[in-house]
Amino acid sequence: MKKISAAFDGLKFSEGTLAYAIKVAESSKAMLSGVFLESFLYHSYKIIDMVGSQGISQAKMNHLLAGDEQRRQHSVAIFDEACKNAHISYTTHRDKSFALQELLKESVYSDLVLIGADETISHFEEERPTQFIRDLLAETQSPVLIVPRIYKEIEKVVLLYDGKPSSVYAIKMFNYMMPWLRSKETEIISVTDPKETQELPDESLIKEFITCHYPDAVYSMLKGDAEDEIVTYLKTIKKNVLVVTGAYKRGQVSRWFKSSMADLLMKELNIPLFIAHNK
Repeated sequence: MKKISAAFDGLKFSEGTLAYAIKVAESSKAMLSGVFLESFLYHSYKIIDMVGSQGISQAKMNHLLAGDEQRRQHSVAIFDEACKNAHISYTTHRDKSFALQELLKESVYSDLVLIGADETISHFEEERPTQFIRDLLAETQSPVLIVPRIYKEIEKVVLLYDGKPSSVYAIKMFNYMMPWLRSKETEIISVTDPKETQELPDESLIKEFITCHYPDAVYSMLKGDAEDEIVTYLKTIKKNVLVVTGAYKRGQVSRWFKSSMADLLMKELNIPLFIAHNK
């Protein structure tokens, strides 16, 4: 049995993250851990909300704290009920320290971390990718599945491949974590420099590997700048697609999957994104 950790902000609970988490856990026959991040620095109210006629009001503060606790408990209850209705094995964690560090610790003991693309674990709304997501991806100890706010059934899988170990590793981890998607339409995308011969890197080896897991996969060779060509191509796909990418950190050998590439995918495409990098 695999373990999937789905991260939630109990004050801004994401139904989309819940739906994806339930689907992945059901299909993978995995245990689902609902990780409710409750940083002691983060509340739904602002300082001005605590001010009374005599300054900071303890009574107002207690009322606001109780309201936050009620909302967080309600979010946990929604998660519990959904897992029971789906008849999956589950547990809940309410991590109450520094949210990022707690989630990174969870990633050490998880096969996969699942989180909404818009999560900030703060008052603030940010454009994708949020700083919280960027920091998580830079240091995670497990693959991460970034999901959109609204759930859509996955109809197609795209594997990005550049001939480097990091991109193959991502495909391996995806195959391990989500084997139930092998039956979906699968496409391998690679990009070459316009000045170079248009051929798949290590073609015989990658095709041999892919055939073992995705025998009906098709291959698409693009020419040009990888970032531009991949995003443009993915936008033409009409089906609900999930994209698998390799290394996220700067300094990795792959020039495709440095942080700017993953950032661009999150910014431009509102789709599930499976990211894994070998360290």
